[in-house]
Amino acid sequence: MRNWAIAGILYVTVVIFGFQAYDKWIAEDQTKAAESESQMAMGENKSKQEMSGGHQEEEKESTHGHEMTSEDHEGSEVNAFVQIDKSKIKIFLKDKAGNPIDELEVNHEKELHLIIVDEQLQKYYHVHPERTGKGEFTINNNLPEGFYKAFIDIKPTDFAYKVEPVPFVVGNPSTAAHGHELVPDTKFRKTVDGETVTLNVSSFKAGESVTLSFDLDQTNLTPYLGAMGHVVILDEYGKEFLHVHPSNDQEPIFETTFEKPGIYKIWAEFKQNGKVRAFPFVIEIKE
Repeated sequence: MRNWAIAGILYVTVVIFGFQAYDKWIAEDQTKAAESESQMAMGENKSKQEMSGGHQEEEKESTHGHEMTSEDHEGSEVNAFVQIDKSKIKIFLKDKAGNPIDELEVNHEKELHLIIVDEQLQKYYHVHPERTGKGEFTINNNLPEGFYKAFIDIKPTDFAYKVEPVPFVVGNPSTAAHGHELVPDTKFRKTVDGETVTLNVSSFKAGESVTLSFDLDQTNLTPYLGAMGHVVILDEYGKEFLHVHPSNDQEPIFETTFEKPGIYKIWAEFKQNGKVRAFPFVIEIKE
């Protein structure tokens, strides 16, 4: 009887010890497995974050690259890029897939008219880069240091296009150069290089057809780029662009419409005695 009791006690002790050892080993294995799964998850998350961070860097670089391209405008199928260095200004024309756009109509004797203004709308340049490749045009960079906007005036044969400003910087200009308030002229009479031009505006109301006629010495007036003058108009923010040509081949009379009220800068270009001059005017259009 005593032997049976001792055997029973030993049996119970072995069973209890076995369960304790089993629980300990299983718990440790489960803990290690959980830690391993956690580390794997953390590694995957880190990898995802690194990949995401890489995409963000790529997006930043891509966005930075688009600082010198025309804004994507609804309905426009062309992107115009400006690349500039110390000696050259290059224009690249591409479709939405990045292919060069090469088929352009000749518009007033040129395939491409490049209008450049400074940010304050005080400097004005109307130039004509030469074709240097498919969808590529180049001209010498003679611009002084400053902030500029380029307007690439083209007529693609197979693509819809709207002229949009392309901002770019020459040199390292001071940020103090930013901003300039246009003040409407009270007298529309300007003299440049000894030649005087007077502007007559038929209406200052938005949404109406407006006639811009110019009084000037026509005895020495000759055609410039196939017309008796050119008029370029920008709103005070340098966003809305108009390039207007004379309504007939004999007189410097132009017709256009100002869709919105606001202040506008007008440059009227005329060729007199063999020299092209741009006469600037500032007008206010009201509702």
